[in-house]
Amino acid sequence: MKDNNSGKTPLLPEEKKEKILVDPYGRKVTGLRISITERCNLSCMYCHNEGADCCTCGPLGHEMSPELIGGIVREAAKFGVRKVKFSGGEPLFRKDFEEILACLPPLQEISATTNGILLEKRAKTLKAAGLDRINVSLDTLVPEKYEAITRAPKGSLEKVIKGIDSAVEAGLTPVKLNMVLLKGINDNEIDAMMDFVRSYKGKVILQLIELMDIDPQLSKYTIDSKALEKSLDERASEVRVRHLHHRKKYIIDGVEVEFVRPMDNSEFCAHCSRLRVTADGKFKPCLLVHDNLVDAREAKSSEEIEKLLRLAVSRRKPYCTSTIGIEIRTKTKEDIKKKT
Repeated sequence: MKDNNSGKTPLLPEEKKEKILVDPYGRKVTGLRISITERCNLSCMYCHNEGADCCTCGPLGHEMSPELIGGIVREAAKFGVRKVKFSGGEPLFRKDFEEILACLPPLQEISATTNGILLEKRAKTLKAAGLDRINVSLDTLVPEKYEAITRAPKGSLEKVIKGIDSAVEAGLTPVKLNMVLLKGINDNEIDAMMDFVRSYKGKVILQLIELMDIDPQLSKYTIDSKALEKSLDERASEVRVRHLHHRKKYIIDGVEVEFVRPMDNSEFCAHCSRLRVTADGKFKPCLLVHDNLVDAREAKSSEEIEKLLRLAVSRRKPYCTSTIGIEIRTKTKEDIKKKT
């Protein structure tokens, strides 16, 4: 286990015997996904505004301070949370991102998701501050398509590729490329993207992401996921299964490829181990549910953060009702009595 701050001592084995956060459906919470800003320099055609509370954008003053973020992660770490992923908006809009990283306790992995445009000049400082690895959103290698999908100005794709190069050089590896598949737009570029990834000789992984079905106007861009999975399976020399959401990894001609299905599916819900935090400091038990948030900004002490953290975990419920009964089940009164 690494230490992100030179002045801190890594956790000793006897200090790891923390209680684990478990929701009412028996799912352990071992990770946090923290949005640190709602701001972004792109306007992607499929964006679901993950950084925003109910898809609204508030003023800069509503963003969490490095101290609050650090306090939340420290309390969560006491209860078995070992992985943190930062997102936005675009997290590199936070000029104090390195300061945020310096506020964190020792963790198994700290990662972030970025569009990569601002990454080139920050990769080394982020690594030095404690970031382990990074995901970069890259849907196409064709400049005109990139500009159409993201509404970015000309020259942006070149900046993203330079950012990926810098991330690899800085050791933010494995870099994961997030490619959202859009039927009729970029679904014919999978092989080209695999060739691009292959050029990094194992330091970059390709994640093919199925479009989330949240906007009826985008449904025409949804790919045939079953056909894609069948094709990947036939081409792969090896297929592995990740513990996270039982997601498959395909090894194809030396390239590691993952296929990521939307979050509104029973497999994802059954194995969801993350609690989300909005940019304005609210615990979000489920990305797709907006009426059960818990405001962490109300906390005046670490004890109060712990109380609110537990409350948020107690509100976690699978978004897909079909999940219930697959591999998780609701605790009954009899279960609770047996433990007391």
